[in-house]
Amino acid sequence: MLRQLLTGLIALIVWAMAGFTVAAAPVGQVKDVRIGAHSDYTRFVVEMDKVTAYQVFTLANPYRVVIDMPELDWKGHDGKGTGLVKGYRYGLFRPGVSRIVIDAQKAVSIQKHFFLPPKGDSGARLVLDLKPVTADAFAGSNRKVSSKSWSTYVAKLDDVDPAAEVATPAPSVQQKPLVVIDPGHGGPDPGAIGGRGTYEKKVTLAVAKAVKKKLEASGRYRVLLTRDKDFYIPLRKRYQIAEDSKASLFISLHADKIERKSVRGASIYTLSEKASDVEAAKLAANENKSDLIVGVDLKGYDKVVARTLLDFEQRATMEQSWHFAEMAVKDLGKEIALLRNTHRFAGFAVLKSPTVPSVLIEMGYLSNRKDEKLLNSPAQHKRIGTALLRAVDAFFDRQQRLSRS
Repeated sequence: MLRQLLTGLIALIVWAMAGFTVAAAPVGQVKDVRIGAHSDYTRFVVEMDKVTAYQVFTLANPYRVVIDMPELDWKGHDGKGTGLVKGYRYGLFRPGVSRIVIDAQKAVSIQKHFFLPPKGDSGARLVLDLKPVTADAFAGSNRKVSSKSWSTYVAKLDDVDPAAEVATPAPSVQQKPLVVIDPGHGGPDPGAIGGRGTYEKKVTLAVAKAVKKKLEASGRYRVLLTRDKDFYIPLRKRYQIAEDSKASLFISLHADKIERKSVRGASIYTLSEKASDVEAAKLAANENKSDLIVGVDLKGYDKVVARTLLDFEQRATMEQSWHFAEMAVKDLGKEIALLRNTHRFAGFAVLKSPTVPSVLIEMGYLSNRKDEKLLNSPAQHKRIGTALLRAVDAFFDRQQRLSRS
């Protein structure tokens, strides 16, 4: 027993020295969300078991109200709106911070914000009164408010990237290649939702873990997940994680849905200035809205996201991405169903690294009942892992041949 305690203590010390942070545990529980529409304002109330720190701010294009609080335990809430509120969503924005994103019908200002302490059968209630304003008034309004305790709370959080809890695996003596796997969506952004209630963000994380396990078991690769829990990472941060860790390959996993429910099968996308088809263009446009969905302020957005693909370095990276996509098509086809014209092209923001070969894999459509069932199957996750291991092997074999020539 003593040996176990000492081993655990040593592990914690090593963990701290390596720069890891301990995830914040939920500090409270959300009991209810209520919305009241009045003649000249809409009241949004979050009831929880205790008073917490909070921050509220508004964003335009489209109009949104964002509420940040310490990490909270959420139970099921329907997200439906009324009055000035179209709807809302919630989730872990980053370790230690829960976020609610309210979609507003029009420009609004934060007329009042306050906390009511618990009383009788009622829990503590965060109250926001939202008032309609003109676009000009919105631009000139106070668009960020907070409790006095918010700055103190934030100061206690480590000022790190959302994925800082996942450290880059240490290189071996042989310098094994590093593969970054990116589970799409997360936190307040559920991604697509299937007919049986499957959340894309959960599927992508489950498959990412299965792929990581398969690649690492080969003994040939180091693997890093951009997230290993249900929280959100901005699109530009995802490929920056790959760049900062000097990854050799970046694979973003997704499972979208479309109007035609009969369509099923996986597809693979690489970056292009021009989409290969209308469906690819629509998919890219939808995926690129992810930061808007979770209330990321896009002012000063990384110029790389909007860059034109003209420089030599990016074109060389795109060529490598193309070769990996072709290999992945071949190997995935041995394990799972594929769409026709499997390798497609579009302007996905998450693929815009100028230095790391990158692909986005749509593993199937949650709008199709058979695909949705398979994407919830651990056996299917293993099949995807097996196929991607073969493709990764082929990709790095090619890289080695080119380096020797």
